[in-house]
Amino acid sequence: MTISTHVLDTSVGEPAAGVRVQLLRVDGASSSLLSWGATNGDGRVAALAPVNAELGPGEYRLVFDVAAYFAARGQKTFYTTVAIDFVVDDLAKHYHVPLLVSPFGYSTYRGS
Repeated sequence: MTISTHVLDTSVGEPAAGVRVQLLRVDGASSSLLSWGATNGDGRVAALAPVNAELGPGEYRLVFDVAAYFAARGQKTFYTTVAIDFVVDDLAKHYHVPLLVSPFGYSTYRGS
């Protein structure tokens, strides 16, 4: 299983570089940090799942630190973080979870 993301800043129509992203495993009311990264110049983190980690089917969460990203750009934002919960049900698949973000809204979808 691989997990990746791509963050686009829709307020400027460009990739969002430097956004810190955490990958967590969710188990009921608790969660555990598996890895973290930051988007590259194209707004991507190609591999969030830790190398050689034995990750199984279940619930996962990506947490994007959008407040720091917008603060670095000198923009006010309504959101501090964006959390996206998703289900992994097939370990042979690639899970791509894009985020479209602006200071006052966001959306996501299942990518390929």
